[in-house]
Amino acid sequence: MAFKIALIPGDGIGKEVMAEGKKVVDVVSEKFNFEISWNEYDFGAERYLKEGKTLTEDDLKELSKNKSIYFSAIGDPRVKPGILEKGVLLAMRFYFDEYINLRPIKFFEGVREVLANKTAKDINFYAVRENTEDFYVGIGSNEAKKRSKDEFEILRTLYSVKFNLDIESDRDEIAYQIGILSKKGCERIIRYAFELAKRKNYDLVTSVDKANVLNFYAVWRKAFDEISKEYIKDGIKSEYLYVDAAAMFFVLKPERFKVLAIPNMFGDILTDLGAGICGGLGTAASGNINPNGISMFEPIHGSAPDIAGKGIANPVGQILAGAMMLDELKKSDAANMIIKAVEDVLREGKVRTPDLGGNAKTMDVGNEIVRKIKEM
Repeated sequence: MAFKIALIPGDGIGKEVMAEGKKVVDVVSEKFNFEISWNEYDFGAERYLKEGKTLTEDDLKELSKNKSIYFSAIGDPRVKPGILEKGVLLAMRFYFDEYINLRPIKFFEGVREVLANKTAKDINFYAVRENTEDFYVGIGSNEAKKRSKDEFEILRTLYSVKFNLDIESDRDEIAYQIGILSKKGCERIIRYAFELAKRKNYDLVTSVDKANVLNFYAVWRKAFDEISKEYIKDGIKSEYLYVDAAAMFFVLKPERFKVLAIPNMFGDILTDLGAGICGGLGTAASGNINPNGISMFEPIHGSAPDIAGKGIANPVGQILAGAMMLDELKKSDAANMIIKAVEDVLREGKVRTPDLGGNAKTMDVGNEIVRKIKEM
């Protein structure tokens, strides 16, 4: 039986790197005798500019017919920032309750070192970011007047919440943002982090927050404390770090990390720092995961309109996102083969795009990874 996969190339360099990602997944699926049935969708800037639509309810229902979503990049200078990100990317995350954002922080041998004396052995851990709560739930305003009333409703699989805010200020204008954490929302992401550590034979899970300043992170800490006790018998230790200390250790001592459990906003920031210490956004991938539903896999870079169409974008992040997708589909041997091929190509250093100091084209990198897979 074929795996039905939604293919969303998106905008800018998304189309270029997605072509290479799809090519690699097709080759490895043929090698391991399983079939991928691709369903391509044009969700992105062009459709929005032409029809004024991001994702409709019908679009989301159509996507739900697929086993997984292979996504690339979204964003266009002709569209106001936030419209496509919220209307497409966040719409899918929330609709499919993709509450886990899994980010491997992995430095590849052969890539230029960013941190002095830190090698591939030192930078190899996982960040497990909560993906649906915190300050990213869309409750806020940048134009609350002296007296105003705002109403918000948050609908999630776990709960629905309504906020009716009466705002009085002695100034003409204020801005505000409200974050939400739920007990169950914290518990499920923290448990996933410990289960990941158990599956990967790691002995440490680190909680990251800012509970000394932001009171609502007490809910996060309580959940982490309770769940961590369940895994002592498995030899998994736990620790707490404030986000500023965690950022420092990303740079000074990344080898101390194994698995991190991080609330949404801090996770967004730290995982891009993680990509930076690995040499840049071009080799980084992520999974937006619902273990019991539809998950979405993507590179972490944006649509890079400044280089779109030049054929020089690094496709490695997109290709590794494909490997993550196959791993989630229980095709771990195929996923590991992709990772091994990427490691070999980057280590050899003969075929690499300009962001990694080479002069190869996007297609050249994809073809070289395919060649490595065929030789295995």
